[in-house]
Amino acid sequence: MSKKKHDETEEQELEVNEAAEETAEEVTEEAAVETPAEDSAEAKIAALEAELKEEKDKYMRLYAEFDNFRKRTAKEKTEAYGDSAAKTIAELLPAIDNFDRALDTPCSDENFKKGVDMIFTQLTGILEKIGVTEIEALGQPFNPNLHNAIKQVENEDGESDTVCEVFQKGYKLGDRIIRHSMVAVNA
Repeated sequence: MSKKKHDETEEQELEVNEAAEETAEEVTEEAAVETPAEDSAEAKIAALEAELKEEKDKYMRLYAEFDNFRKRTAKEKTEAYGDSAAKTIAELLPAIDNFDRALDTPCSDENFKKGVDMIFTQLTGILEKIGVTEIEALGQPFNPNLHNAIKQVENEDGESDTVCEVFQKGYKLGDRIIRHSMVAVNA
């Protein structure tokens, strides 16, 4: 081989080696560049997932809080209606008691007595429509949740702790006691 060809071959080998080294360095640099980029992308994904989880948690808490608020206001509304209805009915009960007493009083004018009876029937009908019921007391076992005992009677004919006389009728609206029955109880 001639010296010139030998030098050319060596130069070509050097160029090939240098090109191979440059390619290897580029691949290494790209790998080095891609690794932080992949790590960066994974870190971004993890951060976004954490943020999404946090926002979802906030949303769920806000939703639960709103649902509780809705239920609480509905309950308060129902209770307010019940309270106002009970107060109104409690204010009407003395008038109804007076009509009841008026019907028990002897009267010579039958038309007057019939008019009072019609008014009493109309008032009690209105109370029934809105759900007001009379508390049964006479002959019933004494219940301190329903009855207010103002007198004890020693009566051998009736059972003990039984209501033997009703002085004032009691009323309830649904399960709510508007007024307790005032009663006498057998001792």
